[in-house]
Amino acid sequence: MIKVFLVEDEIIIRHGIRDNINWEENGFLFVGEAGDGEYAYPMILKTEPDILITDVKMPFMDGLELSRIVKKALPETKIVILSGYNEFDYQPFFNAAHIRTDCRTD
Repeated sequence: MIKVFLVEDEIIIRHGIRDNINWEENGFLFVGEAGDGEYAYPMILKTEPDILITDVKMPFMDGLELSRIVKKALPETKIVILSGYNEFDYQPFFNAAHIRTDCRTD
């Protein structure tokens, strides 16, 4: 099974994602969740997910910083970044952090 960890500060969105996907039926194992990057990071190191789903804008440690340090510690982890914001250009950050992107705006 592919292990998935979710980081999202908006609890309704986090629970919506967690509760509305049939993880196991689709070959995934939901291994954890957190409301910000600072809280999530030690849990991510412990669970070693194959996929990290994270929001961009969060308190304490945002999804960009979390992605950067997770890629250093667990380079094989794939990262899916969620954002409701479209006024920022994150591509320079991804390039600097050596994160390959496939951006979708729809």
